[in-house]
Amino acid sequence: MSASETKWVRLGEYIEQSDKRNSDGALTETDVQGISTDKCFIPTKANLDGVSVLSYKIVAQSEFAYVADTSRRGDKVALALNSSEKNILISSIYTVFHSTDENILLPEYMFLLFNRSEFDRYSRFNSWGSARETFDWSEMERVQIPLPSIEVQRELVATYNGLKTLAEQNEALIPRLSAACQAYIVDCRAKYPSVPLGKYIEQSDKRNSDSALTETDVQGISTDKCFISTKANLDGVSVLSYKIVAPSEFAYVADTSRRGDKMALALNLSNKNILISSIYTVFRSIDKNVLLPEYLFLMLNRPEFDRYARFNSWGSARETFDWSEMERVQIPLPPPNVQQAIVDVYHCMERAQYIASQAREKLKTLCPALVQRAAHS
Repeated sequence: MSASETKWVRLGEYIEQSDKRNSDGALTETDVQGISTDKCFIPTKANLDGVSVLSYKIVAQSEFAYVADTSRRGDKVALALNSSEKNILISSIYTVFHSTDENILLPEYMFLLFNRSEFDRYSRFNSWGSARETFDWSEMERVQIPLPSIEVQRELVATYNGLKTLAEQNEALIPRLSAACQAYIVDCRAKYPSVPLGKYIEQSDKRNSDSALTETDVQGISTDKCFISTKANLDGVSVLSYKIVAPSEFAYVADTSRRGDKMALALNLSNKNILISSIYTVFRSIDKNVLLPEYLFLMLNRPEFDRYARFNSWGSARETFDWSEMERVQIPLPPPNVQQAIVDVYHCMERAQYIASQAREKLKTLCPALVQRAAHS
């Protein structure tokens, strides 16, 4: 091994089990948690009515817990680190352990090692049994890990925590911004008169007759209020009669049957045209200086509108929310500057969602990268 490489050690030399029980009843049923394969503690799914938790194990701060049984868990091990400041209760059949010396092996660094697909594969491969395969304590002790200096461990943990904090901060913003947006809308209903939507929107029936768009431009419409990749098989299908949805135009599926009481509707927020089935309805704001498309989308992207659309869908074998019903929808119409203010808050929420999502995705690949760095530091 070169001088620049970190030594690899047997994990069992640096960890030990803990078997502290809740025998004094200091913790209650509200402190009981489960363990997820996403490497975190989760609310327990167990019914604890009438169950004594005196024999349950305590997971103290900076301690780990894992489920030895790795069967039927999607080839992942259920494991978590208690990074909170309070004790947690878990089932007595789970295993609790900790670092014997945090000045040599940081719990947070150890978590980086566990929070990788490589460890999941290793634990599954080294799980033994017939009806129930387990990754027992002796196998956990045999795990080989790179052990850099404590300074390097802290540096790697700080990198991971920085990205994790970014995700958590933006996730915390999302409900607050959503509440602010909804409060704006409620305020608009109180301050401004409601108007029938039909005075401010019109249908569009532009077709792809010049073949400017192809099968790759065809999209479907989701009840999540967005365009999605089409599920239709377009082999040999002509898209000349398909409808074009231009930027800032809406499309919706009039048939509201069998859609989970939600309407399939979307606003084209891109800067390019989209093709959709000719049976769908395309519409737009007649004057964007009076009714902002993004503001209208917020009005239509609410559970209240889904309920309204289902209640006002008509038919026997197939219930539809046709164009005349869409025209009758009442919305509050504040001045354009107020509409824009609401849209701006919504965009802030979308941005927070995007940053949090990207940070979470990067965390998945960061752990392996950090461990590689630890191995060669």
